[in-house]
Amino acid sequence: MSWQWIHSSSTPDMTSIKEQAAVSRLISFLQEWDGTGKVTRSHILENFILANKGKTGPELEMEFSQGASLFLARITAWLRLTYMYGTCLDQQLKSIGIFLSAANGQRYIIEFLEIGGVLTLLEILGLKQLKEEAKKESIKLLQIIASSGRKFKEIICESYGVRSIAEFLATSKSEETQEQVQILLDTLGHGNPKYQMQVYKGLIALLKCTSPKAQQLSLQTLRTIQTIVGKAHPSIVGSVLGVLHSLHLEVQYEAIQLIKDLMAYDVQPAILQGLVALLKPSRQETARMQAKILEEAGTLHLMESLPVYIQQAAAAKAIGIQLYRILAQDSRELAEELLFLNVVHGLMCAMGNKDHTNSQRQASITLEFFVQNFIVVENYVKEAMGEKLFQLFMQDATNLYLNMDAVQADILASNIVNIPADFLARAKMDWPERESSPEEEMQPEDNYTSPKPATS
Repeated sequence: MSWQWIHSSSTPDMTSIKEQAAVSRLISFLQEWDGTGKVTRSHILENFILANKGKTGPELEMEFSQGASLFLARITAWLRLTYMYGTCLDQQLKSIGIFLSAANGQRYIIEFLEIGGVLTLLEILGLKQLKEEAKKESIKLLQIIASSGRKFKEIICESYGVRSIAEFLATSKSEETQEQVQILLDTLGHGNPKYQMQVYKGLIALLKCTSPKAQQLSLQTLRTIQTIVGKAHPSIVGSVLGVLHSLHLEVQYEAIQLIKDLMAYDVQPAILQGLVALLKPSRQETARMQAKILEEAGTLHLMESLPVYIQQAAAAKAIGIQLYRILAQDSRELAEELLFLNVVHGLMCAMGNKDHTNSQRQASITLEFFVQNFIVVENYVKEAMGEKLFQLFMQDATNLYLNMDAVQADILASNIVNIPADFLARAKMDWPERESSPEEEMQPEDNYTSPKPATS
């Protein structure tokens, strides 16, 4: 026989008879389950899913004559025996999900964990032979467990869950599934003080994976977890700067947003130093990547997508966005720190990069800020550029790369500008007193262009 999932109404005097009949029916149903094969079991699970989705814990108990746990135990036992082969895996996980998600049914979660359910779910994520849909269902069950309280989050983390979940995020081919994994990691990072640093470090490690979507989601989640952790781990600097070489604008955007957040932590000097260093890629690294591209593609037109050049442009943009923020705050400390790091030299080198126009544009926009706000910088840049190129720069810094010739680009790329500290000490000129216009205040930071200097 098969379970019918239907109970007829009864009058008080028939209650005992009905209860006995229900118990008898439950026993027969469990015996049928125990003695049948995967085809019949699959059919039973399909009927169970259709009839019981969204039911509460008490409703499930009523349905099974207070014996719902017996059925859950059987499904879980069958899952543990067969999950490696994918036998009816979707139906198994969805059926378990009905129990775990049932309101007032936390007892089912505890029973599932006691049987080793978490380890099974985590192992499913790492099996290459299983379908993505089954892994997605496993993630959903882990979400339910993690959302049930701190202790349940700790159990997942104690089972090396962060590593398994992060590795699955990095290898998953479904963006929808990856977004579900992000939700899970975010949940594990909240209200979990014992293991929040483990989640934080796992997200940092994900930045080095090859999946752009995984990088994007990790960066987004890191911004949230960073505020919870309260301090920046040193390893985050190299990881987030490394992501700037991504060809995907959405990844670059999230990386720059995280860099903005990290400026409030003690890793700020390391980030600024790293950004300035990216403005001038090493010749060895550039030559190596050029050779690799030529070997793989056999053409020169791909130089524009050279990772170190993309990273160079993103670094110039990130520096420019930081400067825009400090201008709004009427503070020049960060700008001066960048000058001590010889950012002007790096920006001019990037402006001379004839192989990457976006590097030229972003660096020119950012350099304009320094020229407008530091007289000593203006003098150095003017001397290095020459009168003609400097006038072109002052007229339209954003489009300078369109108006300069190869000789002028070489002048920029080979500049030897090095603003010494004593000049900076004497450059304590008046910070331009100006109020930003409503248009500038509304200007999005990712479309940053340097504001023009105020006129007296």
